[in-house]
Amino acid sequence: MSKRNLLKVSQNTKIGLALGSGSARGLAHIGVLRAMEAYNLKIDYIAGTSIGALIGAVYAAGNLDKLEATFKSFNWKTIASLIDLALPQSGLIEGKKIMELVQAHLPVSRIEALSIPMYIVTTDISTGKEVIVSEGNLHHAIRASIAIPGIFTPVCDNGRVLVDGGLVNPVPTNIVRAMGAEFVIAVDLNHETVRTQGTDLSTTHETSQEHIKKALDIKNQLTIKQLKKWLEPNASPNIFEIIVSSINIMSAKISEARLKIDKPELIIRPPLGDIHFLEFDQADKIISRGYDATYQALSTINQKLICRAP
Repeated sequence: MSKRNLLKVSQNTKIGLALGSGSARGLAHIGVLRAMEAYNLKIDYIAGTSIGALIGAVYAAGNLDKLEATFKSFNWKTIASLIDLALPQSGLIEGKKIMELVQAHLPVSRIEALSIPMYIVTTDISTGKEVIVSEGNLHHAIRASIAIPGIFTPVCDNGRVLVDGGLVNPVPTNIVRAMGAEFVIAVDLNHETVRTQGTDLSTTHETSQEHIKKALDIKNQLTIKQLKKWLEPNASPNIFEIIVSSINIMSAKISEARLKIDKPELIIRPPLGDIHFLEFDQADKIISRGYDATYQALSTINQKLICRAP
């Protein structure tokens, strides 16, 4: 792109970015951020839920290039290596392997040390209350925010049991506005969930089974035989699909309601209805869709906010 086509934000306008939840669909956030860079858009505040918290934090730490390259190298062997199965007392996956990946891309250990102010959304599963983490251990906060109930074990924090923030605030527009943002850009990844999963789960079931089975086939663990029973062709939808589909349907409904109340100035909704929760090996496709949707959306911003560079 030539410099003549770059867009710049008015110096007096504070821009906030609300990055939503969505499992593998969250890789679209990388494309969103790349498109914003192409428009020379400066982000002043970030609020993130679940994978939105992870990618937002990595971006605020200045390490997005490394994370993008890592995800683009993913295959099913890589995905399987991150599944550290736990005895299902409070979750199926322990999450230690995933946190090793997170820490490798986040040298910053404190939230307040990020170059862009950021708040991370979690949920107290005991009370149902939203818990906003604005300071302290960054890795700990991200681990809590990505803890899909039933899939990942929760995080215990000062007497609270914290899980995925998507349960209460899937697209935290109100949070980033409260931080001081005057122009809020929201990224909603689950707007197609109800159509593609909630009303036609049977059509996605076989594909999802195949994806999980590939990951489990690679691993050599005693629990694999039991897990494979969940994935038989004639079986009902497996536990992963049921849990994640249920949460995604709920998140889509919550987002729809909250975005009507906490209206952002711009909503970005990449077409991701065909992307399943474990398809991290589809990074190129997902990132590209995030980029295209964002680039198109930014072209509609009021010229009072953005002026073209000479």
